[in-house]
Amino acid sequence: FQNWEALAVSFPGYTSGMICRFLNASTADGYNPYRITRNGIDWEVVDAHDPWSYIGYWGDHQIRYLLKLLEHLERHDPVELRGFLTRDIFAYANVPYRIKPYAALLANPKDTVVFDPHLEKLVHQRVQAKGADGKLVWDKNGHVRLVNLTEKLLVPLLAKLSNFIPGAGIWLNTQRPEWNDANNALVGNGCSMVTLYYIRRYLTFCQDLFHDNADKNFALSAEVAGFLDALNQTLRRQRRLLDGTIADNSRRRIVDDLGNAGSEYRQRIYTTSFSQNKTPINGQQLLDFFASALAWTNHSIHANRRPDGLYHSYNLIRLEDRKALPIRRLYEMLEGQ
Repeated sequence: FQNWEALAVSFPGYTSGMICRFLNASTADGYNPYRITRNGIDWEVVDAHDPWSYIGYWGDHQIRYLLKLLEHLERHDPVELRGFLTRDIFAYANVPYRIKPYAALLANPKDTVVFDPHLEKLVHQRVQAKGADGKLVWDKNGHVRLVNLTEKLLVPLLAKLSNFIPGAGIWLNTQRPEWNDANNALVGNGCSMVTLYYIRRYLTFCQDLFHDNADKNFALSAEVAGFLDALNQTLRRQRRLLDGTIADNSRRRIVDDLGNAGSEYRQRIYTTSFSQNKTPINGQQLLDFFASALAWTNHSIHANRRPDGLYHSYNLIRLEDRKALPIRRLYEMLEGQ
């Protein structure tokens, strides 16, 4: 997708197709598979005979690469982009990974993703019968489940915010670093301010996108609407903490609430998939949520500005204390600030 960003400049008419391709490869839990080929999506599988085989979700693609394509389509064809907000034309990739519940993430943040061989077998059977569509999430009637762009924009954002650690960034807890080999050692106990900086840009983009649709309703899967509401309640309930420095014990309470909301959403869609129910969400509700999330993002960004004008890129956290969550800044280093 780094290459697609450049290609979109040369061939802007393909940008909407690139966005559809990207979003149809994103998962219901807010991530994306290993790669896209002419045969559809692909994911990594653990091989007992290959010590280098590994599974996990990279932590930065879903916001950063998607945002660049969205920004380009906004410049090239804003009418088409806004039309996607209500059109049910986007699918979810059915990657056979399962992120563990929040309590398990805390217990061992370096071992958090489970491979589901039964789901992979089912997907393989569907591919044999239906082709590449077999790798997508199906509804109860055996058809590919389709949603609108509004939902597809929200899901990766909500997934990231459920792993938001105020003052530290986005928790790198999916067994993979960001696309940056220098950060391999930060998996599990590291947090990315880099992704949070891009989330700020993503939020302001979404504010502009929905600005003229404040009175319009957007149909979301009931499970996604519930996830949005749970995160929104936590951010609003704790907003008073933005008036000063957030203490370690307060940070822990916020992280627990956000993490449990993400965990409940994931376990629900893993267990029963999506229901057929849709929940209408008003554009103003979305704008209020973006504004609330932006206030928290800005607070953390200010907290990561050093006296010399540099900003921290990554931070370390300690999870041993169940009542507090301290942060440790990295010393000056390549990609540290």
